[in-house]
Amino acid sequence: MADRDGIEAARSLLAGAVRDRIFPAAVAEVGGSGGSLWHEAFGHLTFDEGARAAGEDTLFDLASLTKPIATTSVVMQLAAKGTLDIQERVAAFFTEWRGNDREAATVQDLLEHASGLAARLVDQSPGGRREFEHDICAMRLEYAPRTQTVYSDLGFILLGFIAASRGRRSLASQFLEIAGHEINAGQGDQLSFEAPEAARAWTAPTQPMDDDPRRGRLLVGEVHDAYAAGLGGVAGHSGLFGTASGVGAFARRALLGARGDQSIPAPLSPPLVARLIRKSSVPGSSRALGWDTMLPTSSCGTKLSPAAFGHVGFTGTSLWIDPVLDRYFVLLTNRVCGGGTLDQMRDVRRALHDTLARL
Repeated sequence: MADRDGIEAARSLLAGAVRDRIFPAAVAEVGGSGGSLWHEAFGHLTFDEGARAAGEDTLFDLASLTKPIATTSVVMQLAAKGTLDIQERVAAFFTEWRGNDREAATVQDLLEHASGLAARLVDQSPGGRREFEHDICAMRLEYAPRTQTVYSDLGFILLGFIAASRGRRSLASQFLEIAGHEINAGQGDQLSFEAPEAARAWTAPTQPMDDDPRRGRLLVGEVHDAYAAGLGGVAGHSGLFGTASGVGAFARRALLGARGDQSIPAPLSPPLVARLIRKSSVPGSSRALGWDTMLPTSSCGTKLSPAAFGHVGFTGTSLWIDPVLDRYFVLLTNRVCGGGTLDQMRDVRRALHDTLARL
């Protein structure tokens, strides 16, 4: 009865959020190491009359879920192969990363959002890798590395460049190898950079930001983030598209690795996941390697265990994994298609996790 009551409460919450125009479309999935326990779609792809109903196969722009799922996974795969050491200094990869204030910054600092970099650039998006490298590496740091944490898209853009250089092929190609056939097995389980052309009809649209040169039209299968768009749709901080079941398949691997299943290979093998989710030693930080960890103020609410780890995306996406409860929680929406505020989205996420924590 408690399980059914929890699901009914979650259904009511998400249906209400659609009615309140916090997002037009949503797909949720909750599961454990044994598989999915609940998977359901809500709303329509836009608020327009006659818009296509969201379905279990609706593809979403995952935004910053790209950071832990794709970029961090690729970096840790390279580390597992001995191709990259996260203790290497950022200066080893970029000739313009110079100055006594930044020489000590490492790849680990980028992963933990502790490199000194600001969240975003002051000026509009440059065009292409070379321009991004210059603008990021030449900018003044906001703080000395490892003295605090400031969530930074710029640090993960550099991580995407580092992964591509050391892996000697694109970030997208390396991640596809990690995701493998198990996740991208069919239309329902999709997780890859850029939306396939054939999937555009059931891809949840987004609306560009006011300072985006693409403003005035819907983005369908095009990455919402302007920086990622400037980098061709493949970037370390954003660019991944996926279905709830595709994200769920990845989450199950991470959950199994976190629970000690020795059959899970790198980069989600038990020793690597243990390192991934170890909280940063930076004072006051909740960050781990690419992932965030549980705090009472987190987007995952108050009822997950202290071992929970996860991340959110600006478009209205989130993934939290709790190895103690043996649960993962996926919520994908397109809030940035005429939907509500970040605070409203945060309230929905917290309420959803609190509702389903004991499922």
